[in-house]
Amino acid sequence: MDAREIIKRPVITERSTDLMAEKKYTFDVDVKANKTQVKDAIEEIFGVEVEKVNIMNYKGKFKRMGKFGGYTNKRRKAIVKLTADSKEIEIFES
Repeated sequence: MDAREIIKRPVITERSTDLMAEKKYTFDVDVKANKTQVKDAIEEIFGVEVEKVNIMNYKGKFKRMGKFGGYTNKRRKAIVKLTADSKEIEIFES
């Protein structure tokens, strides 16, 4: 997989912006990607050094529309911690 296929988008929430002070960044990643692939993709795209990667899986929710039922898409979220001497990732460009 290409690095741009692994990393889908940054997750911008109140909690994730608070974690940016600790050099932890949150991204939505491909469901099939593992920690090593996420680490390599972040280092390739942003040019930083990654210390640690935590990954969480989210199941799709069951939704109904009348008699039709189905599940929303499942997703995978990764929290990436950068090394102390690494530069920061600019998500909000000023």
